[in-house]
Amino acid sequence: MSARRLLLIRHTAVAEAWRGVCYGARDVPLSSAGRAAARALAGGVGPSDLVAASPLRRARWLGGLIARRHGAALAVDARLAERGFGSWEGRGWDAIHAGVGDAMNGVLDAPDTYRPGGGETTAELGRRAMGWFLRLPAGSSVVAVAHGGPIGAIAGTLLGEAPRGWIARVPAPGGGVVIERDGGAYAVRPWPDRGMAGPLPLPAA
Repeated sequence: MSARRLLLIRHTAVAEAWRGVCYGARDVPLSSAGRAAARALAGGVGPSDLVAASPLRRARWLGGLIARRHGAALAVDARLAERGFGSWEGRGWDAIHAGVGDAMNGVLDAPDTYRPGGGETTAELGRRAMGWFLRLPAGSSVVAVAHGGPIGAIAGTLLGEAPRGWIARVPAPGGGVVIERDGGAYAVRPWPDRGMAGPLPLPAA
């Protein structure tokens, strides 16, 4: 069993030098606009029982702002970090595609075996993200700041989707998803609120 309500927020915009570049598990900084957006977001997040964040500073910075605003400790958890892309990290996406071609689609088509740049498989990403989710305190209200990969994995898994469907669950920088427990089901909706998805079965513990 897991949290009653979880708000998962994706970090805000990274520094311009990293746009169009695969950075994955690298600890890249936010842009000045990203820091300003994080300050604005922190002011609009309500209190919770737990504030958590990825250890990567682009997520941890917003997590710290939210935690300080509510006088809470920040729980930093590596299971919320972005996928590791191995040797792809630091290279432009166009250059990666020029080198490996459509084989890079293995992140979606072969989620159990394909290791982008020798890094983490999609299945491994999903297991660690869901491992964090399923161990949240029962009945709690949680805010977590993470990355597109783990957010898409959690939301997509709860929707019963294959990894190719997870992409549609990844919010824009500074956006997020709310997962709420209502009786024997979970519901998932975008954050800020733009409508509600249908109720979902509880995931297996």
